[in-house]
Amino acid sequence: MLKDPLTLLGILERLTNLLRADLRRIGNGTALQAVHLQALIYLAQCNRFSNTPQALAEYLGLTKGTVSQSLLLLDRRGLIERYVDELDRRVVRLRLSEAGEVLLEASGLHALWRSATRDVSATRIRTAVSTLREALFLLQAEVGGANFGTCETCQHFERRSARIYHCDWYAERLALSDSRLLCRAHEPRAPGVRRSRHA
Repeated sequence: MLKDPLTLLGILERLTNLLRADLRRIGNGTALQAVHLQALIYLAQCNRFSNTPQALAEYLGLTKGTVSQSLLLLDRRGLIERYVDELDRRVVRLRLSEAGEVLLEASGLHALWRSATRDVSATRIRTAVSTLREALFLLQAEVGGANFGTCETCQHFERRSARIYHCDWYAERLALSDSRLLCRAHEPRAPGVRRSRHA
């Protein structure tokens, strides 16, 4: 029974329901809906190439209209900022405002999850992350759309030295902080393949 993938799915569904309930609880305390908090969480985790309304809609699996309404509310509340892309002035980009950062920090977001996993060993967490990430990438490949992974698992990522990282997709140098954020152009690298000029 424990080896049945559907057992894992059942656990994931239950965890998801509990975490959504926690989002709703936090939302009630801030006069925001869960989707508004999810938008703020995404903007706190995405890289500079993936902070557009369209990318947010893809990540949340919502229509552009729904996301647009959510962004209007967040903008009116002063929780996000909009700005025009420096290279393509047709592109509107988003970022958390200082108030948005403060709200996320003060919300106690993920406190429930941290509490539930505090006694789980680092080795078991690494194993769980690896298993779930593989399942996520395979599922995303089946349904299509963007993957939204981080650089460490992307085929476009190249580590050129201990401190120099490069994205072949965007043809840009990356800071270490960039490499740890969600990217819309992410494409999973084959397991066991590492791209580095300096092993």
